[in-house]
Amino acid sequence: MHNLGVWLVFVGIICLLLSAYLNYETIKKRKFVDKAKRGPKVVVIGGGTGQSIFLRGLKKFTNNITAVVTVADDGGGSGVLREDLGMLPPGDIRNCILALANMEPTMEKIMQYRFEEGKLEGQSLGNLFLAAMNGIYGNLERAVSKISDIFALTGKVYPVTIEDINLVAKLKNGNIVRGESAIPEEVKIQDTKIDRIYLEPNKPKPLQGVLDAIEGADIIVMGPGSLYTSIIPNLIVDGVTEKIDKSDALKVYIPNIMTQPGETDDYDVCDHVNAILKHTKYGIIDLVIVNNERINKDDLIKYENDGSKQVLIDKNQIKQLNSMNISVIQTNLVEVRKKYIRHNSEKMGSIIVGLTNKCGCSWLIKNFINKFNS
Repeated sequence: MHNLGVWLVFVGIICLLLSAYLNYETIKKRKFVDKAKRGPKVVVIGGGTGQSIFLRGLKKFTNNITAVVTVADDGGGSGVLREDLGMLPPGDIRNCILALANMEPTMEKIMQYRFEEGKLEGQSLGNLFLAAMNGIYGNLERAVSKISDIFALTGKVYPVTIEDINLVAKLKNGNIVRGESAIPEEVKIQDTKIDRIYLEPNKPKPLQGVLDAIEGADIIVMGPGSLYTSIIPNLIVDGVTEKIDKSDALKVYIPNIMTQPGETDDYDVCDHVNAILKHTKYGIIDLVIVNNERINKDDLIKYENDGSKQVLIDKNQIKQLNSMNISVIQTNLVEVRKKYIRHNSEKMGSIIVGLTNKCGCSWLIKNFINKFNS
């Protein structure tokens, strides 16, 4: 990334930065002066598309949101920047920032713009923006903090760590695979499953802001998102599981609606939960919120052709989860847009905030759960 064209892009990014600063004061005066004082404190742990979609719905119900994002990605445009510039992968962080940002739609389209040719092919302008800010401020933590101010975020976004970590998987056949992007492919090639994942280097330190947010949370939400490559990598960063375990907040897990080929093939809800507990400890999940709506067959065709199936729950799974002191809310969470199946983010946000209003009153929580399960 040393040619003139690339540097011109970076100059353009700085111009965007200045433009955003001018817009920020207008946005702040118009709508978001007291954002830090309103709504329950919700920590959302994950990464990938599922997390950012959820955040877009959640911010309509509370302004006290902290997104904790994995930084183990090594594929796509993020992987290229990670290798070329030695920075942490910006892609998932970019998506969370844009999900929580309060900006004009045109600006968001610009930040999501992905180059289609040349040496920048596959790169998004938002990733380059983060790369420029990372270079200016010296690390991704400070860069994200500054960008959060510029775009008047409804909440905060934290990389779970600023250490250069890599994801490693031990497969059921005993083989070891290194690299987040390589793991699903090798699982499919070797026709096996993931046994356990871990990080290299071992026990990276989390950001203090992550630990503080968990400690002060009213509710902690794990998911939705990729089980082994988004959610669990956050939980195995040194001290994160222990902090969640000690928290008085309600701990919620939201599994994906569909399985992911090469990662959660044939998994049901209990398989997802057991994988998290295997990597963390019992008691880290109080409640699972799961979709119980069977998806239209026409909407499933594309996914089934890729080897993906709907994640379903039944009475036996509910009994098994209850035996582990895990409650279950089951309701229709499906939203289909342009043939893409995803969670209804506004409905999930409403449920989460409804639960936070009942924290500390176990009988109210039970009544709330019964409302969805009746």
